[in-house]
Amino acid sequence: MSQTVPSSPSSPSSPSSAAAIRLLLCDDHAVVRAGLRALLASTDGIEVVGEAGSGEEALAMATRLRPDVVLMDLQLGEGMDGVTATRRLVSGDPPAPRVLVLTMFDTDADITRAIEAGATGYLLKAERPEELFAAIRDAASGRTALSAPVADRVLARMRSPRPGLSERERDILRQLARGLGNREIARALFISEATVKTHLGRIYGKLGVETRAGAVAVATERRLLPDG
Repeated sequence: MSQTVPSSPSSPSSPSSAAAIRLLLCDDHAVVRAGLRALLASTDGIEVVGEAGSGEEALAMATRLRPDVVLMDLQLGEGMDGVTATRRLVSGDPPAPRVLVLTMFDTDADITRAIEAGATGYLLKAERPEELFAAIRDAASGRTALSAPVADRVLARMRSPRPGLSERERDILRQLARGLGNREIARALFISEATVKTHLGRIYGKLGVETRAGAVAVATERRLLPDG
């Protein structure tokens, strides 16, 4: 259930009231949202204007509340995930909010999908409060904010990019996107199931994923799927 948080009254002479960053929380766990709201109340210059429990709620509330920054979890239960919500938030009518991902997941696939969707920053929930506050301020100013482990992974990938997919691997990805199993893919492409499994292992490695769904999701984000 989403919740709009009323603004706290402040003195007109308060130095933080005029420049307060308007923040919208999006996490499907009410306890997490409550903890974040209490934590953010301990610092000046950041005002939590609303809470959303799903991607759909975040979109609706962002339209109504016009936050400067949306603090976005990636896994939001059923419905729209955090990556899709991020893409739609940053591509909406201006002024679009900045999106700062706050998640427990630090896989290459998650990081890549979030950044390619338009996230300004990517933080892990294990960060210290001071790092979170600084990241929110950076995001509001349009500066990139990455947790140290995330930055290390991004740099490592830039230094050693994964090889591109072969034409056969793209063919198999297209069959995966159609929902076919290994046997059906083998029949469709006139190859053995063992060959399909070998190609799948290479595809997973190149895309930095561990599942069929993850491979399709990353391939879609990077526009790697062939037409048709």
